[in-house]
Amino acid sequence: MPAVELDRKAGVALWRQVQDDLRSRIDAEEFVGAFPGEKTLAQEYGVSRQTMRQALRPLRESGVVSAERGRPPQVRTDVIEQPIGALYSLFASVERAGMRQHSHTIALDERCDPEAAQQLALEPTARLVHLARLRFADEAPLALDRVWLPARIAAPLLQADFSHTALYREMAERMGLFPRRGTEVIQAVTLTEAESAQLQTPPGAPAFHIERTGWAEETPIEWRTTLVRGDRFRVSSQFTPTTGFQWGFDATDTDHQPPGPTDLDQISSRRTHASRTHL
Repeated sequence: MPAVELDRKAGVALWRQVQDDLRSRIDAEEFVGAFPGEKTLAQEYGVSRQTMRQALRPLRESGVVSAERGRPPQVRTDVIEQPIGALYSLFASVERAGMRQHSHTIALDERCDPEAAQQLALEPTARLVHLARLRFADEAPLALDRVWLPARIAAPLLQADFSHTALYREMAERMGLFPRRGTEVIQAVTLTEAESAQLQTPPGAPAFHIERTGWAEETPIEWRTTLVRGDRFRVSSQFTPTTGFQWGFDATDTDHQPPGPTDLDQISSRRTHASRTHL
């Protein structure tokens, strides 16, 4: 008799019941030392290996459970999860996951960048504060982050030490404002050799390319591009029958207008053709 009883008359697929139960057990930190093998779990739940494989597939693909050939599976505790639908700080997300976020500053200067200026609705010759960082979660590289802000308001940031602090915290303290809303585009990419070397991954490893524009009132004040290691970061969403879930795709470019009130707490998923700038 299986150790875990499933409701075979509930109208819910067995693999889904198994997956939901495994997620609950993972959240309860039941598998801290090691994660059982596929055969052991199939026997525990009284299901076929095929059903168990189907239940485990999303957990493996999302990085929750490691699936490296020749190594026993383990629950990944070094993956940072970020819910969709919040203007978030990567610094806060890492620290909330129980890891220490710190950064190596690659560049912090004032310069002109026509592409960034266009994203900020400024003249091509506008002076911008530029911040480039290699960001770590504990001792492992997590992300390559590059930010541009209008120099007329962001010049005080040139005096900041970004080794262990959040950009938005520094903006609030030194500038008196920070983004209250924004748009963000998340795209799956593969890392170049140079990017892989900085992030300490194999060449061609998967990553998230995140492009963000942050707004204060009616003005864009931040344009950011971030490469995050795909094996250490995931995005999630929640939805209900009453609130629903919206995910839009728009193949056309949009003018630099601030997001409307309904956009404050959701991701804008329009497709763009923005170029990737290497750090």
